[in-house]
Amino acid sequence: MTIGIEMGQAASGEAALLDLEELLSTRLLVQGNSGSGKSHLLRRLLEQSAPWVQQVVIDPEGDFVTLADRFGHLVLDAADHSEAALARNADVVRRHRVSVVLNLESVEVDDQLRRAGAFLNGLFDAERDLWSPVMVVVDEAQLFAPAAASEVSDDARRLALGAMTNLMCRGRKRGLAGVIATQRLAKLAKNVAAEASNFMMGRTFLDIDMARAADLLGMERRQAEMFRDLPRGNFVALGPALSRRPLPVRIGVVETATRSAGPKLVPPPDTAAVEQARELILNAPEPEAALPVRPRRAPRPPAPDILQQLSQYRPEPAAEPPAPPSDEERAERERRLAAILHQIMEDPEAPFRPAALLYQDFAVRCRIQEIAGPPLELPAFRRMLAAAIAGIDEAAMEGSDWPLAVERAEALPEDAQGVFLLLARTALEGAPCPSDEAIARAYGSRSLGRARRLLGWLEERGAIVLKAERAGRRAVAMVGLGWETAAGEP
Repeated sequence: MTIGIEMGQAASGEAALLDLEELLSTRLLVQGNSGSGKSHLLRRLLEQSAPWVQQVVIDPEGDFVTLADRFGHLVLDAADHSEAALARNADVVRRHRVSVVLNLESVEVDDQLRRAGAFLNGLFDAERDLWSPVMVVVDEAQLFAPAAASEVSDDARRLALGAMTNLMCRGRKRGLAGVIATQRLAKLAKNVAAEASNFMMGRTFLDIDMARAADLLGMERRQAEMFRDLPRGNFVALGPALSRRPLPVRIGVVETATRSAGPKLVPPPDTAAVEQARELILNAPEPEAALPVRPRRAPRPPAPDILQQLSQYRPEPAAEPPAPPSDEERAERERRLAAILHQIMEDPEAPFRPAALLYQDFAVRCRIQEIAGPPLELPAFRRMLAAAIAGIDEAAMEGSDWPLAVERAEALPEDAQGVFLLLARTALEGAPCPSDEAIARAYGSRSLGRARRLLGWLEERGAIVLKAERAGRRAVAMVGLGWETAAGEP
């Protein structure tokens, strides 16, 4: 099904339709001087496409926050969120397919670039399962993808430019459709502008911008003068989602209004109000009380000679090291760590998440619960995670040769240790051999083929022996441990 968005009226009097699905595949670039109607065009596009596609708006001036009242967009105020928080919010936005307006008006320009770059990178780095279509609208794109260095710091400029380049160059495969608007093409980075296949060019006056606009639309240079005569809200459109030939379009009306001041004239107040204001201005305020005289500080004594300072230096006595924790304290700490890991593993999706992300969640929970002692290192956490995935109860393993199984597991790669411990625990209990689905889950995968290949690899390494039983059942013997599972269905 083709979704046609009515952007306005063409010169012929017919409705100017925009193919939304084609736009999501080919991106859009809008150019026009200040006051040409770029924000009006973007607002029309957002309003008409809101029922059909998830939207993300990078709003440096706070013009599009009014979309929340009419279409339910979530407004994120950048001043209330750090860069790391915005990156996490972007992942949640893609996971739940929420339309969002990132309001950057209350932060400085340098922070605008940093926060916008962090949020766009968060959208770009989402997991593959979350790659649903998203229309990403960036107003005043020349701020975030400048063609040359500006007054902002180099770090902020590189972060924002890299995020914009990813959006326009590599975002299509991840479902991100860039719609960018700029006042001047000359100010916009060429590698960002070049990736758009659809163009809507509005009023512009500088020769270099008119020439570039004419080149992008496939027009002759002598026709470039027409861009000076375009009325406000009129654009020339070209692209696979719009028209195969340059098409003059007058953008239609919008349902929501901007918060910025418009160019309409406002008459001055009446005479009474002017007289009242005159009295407030001309009446001098009460003189402020004279500030007390601040006493002058005595000059600082000259610093002693450096050699004298070195000769007088005496190191402070070393502090006594803290007493090592008792056995009860260590046992209590391990119990609390195991309880935190158990809470994390209650999520059905936890086995399929990378160990590094689980470790971050684990470290945050430890800080929240004020776990005493040094933080658990990542290798130690991986060993705990492997034991948790295998469903191992340390108390039930006491008095057995389980430490030998742990020792043999540590000789394997980290991603295979959980599967080996699962097989070892099953063999020690004499339970049926785990299915391919259980092995894949312990391996952090949903692929049954990967689970079978991992069993073959473990057998090649001499860690296990696969035994075929009747009726297609199988058993696993643990090499060097003398344990064997019962026959089970693969």
